[in-house]
Amino acid sequence: MQEIHGSGVATGCRVAVIVSRFNSDITEGLLAGAREALAEGGVAEDTVTLIRVPGAFELPLAALDAAATGQFDAVVCLGCLIKGDTMHFEYIATAATNGIAEAALTSGVPMGFGLLTTLTDEQAEVRSRPGRENKGREAAQAALEMVLIGRRLAESAGAAAR
Repeated sequence: MQEIHGSGVATGCRVAVIVSRFNSDITEGLLAGAREALAEGGVAEDTVTLIRVPGAFELPLAALDAAATGQFDAVVCLGCLIKGDTMHFEYIATAATNGIAEAALTSGVPMGFGLLTTLTDEQAEVRSRPGRENKGREAAQAALEMVLIGRRLAESAGAAAR
C-alpha cells in the first residue's frame, strides 16, 4: 500500500495570506502564527503576499480572486468572529465558511481555514496567542500540508504513467 502525506518542507511555495481587519487585535496574532508556520515550513518571506480585507465576509472573494491569479500554491484565510447578541454572527460565520470552502473547491488551490468563530473575547484571545495552539499557525500548516499532498499525488501520477 502506498501512503501519501503532506509532511516535509514546502520550498518554493507561493502563499497568499488574507487577513480580516475586523477584530485586528486578534487577527494580528493569527497572522503572527501563520508567518511563523510558513517560515518553519520552508516558505520564503518574499514568496508570501499579505492581503488585508475589511472583515470575515470578504475573505472568500479575496481568496477566490487570489487563487484565480495563478500566482499562489496556497491561500491562508485569517479572521475572527465573536458572537454578539444578534444573528449577524451566524450569518457571517456560515457565509465565510461556505465561501472559503467553495473557493478552494472551485479553484483547486489549497486554503487554510483560520477563521475563529468564538463565543467570547477570551476564547479568541487564547486561540490567537503565540505558540503551538495558535489557529493562524494551524491554518498555515494545513495549507502547506495540502500543497505537499498535491505535489506528491502529481508525482505519483507521473510515475505511474511512465
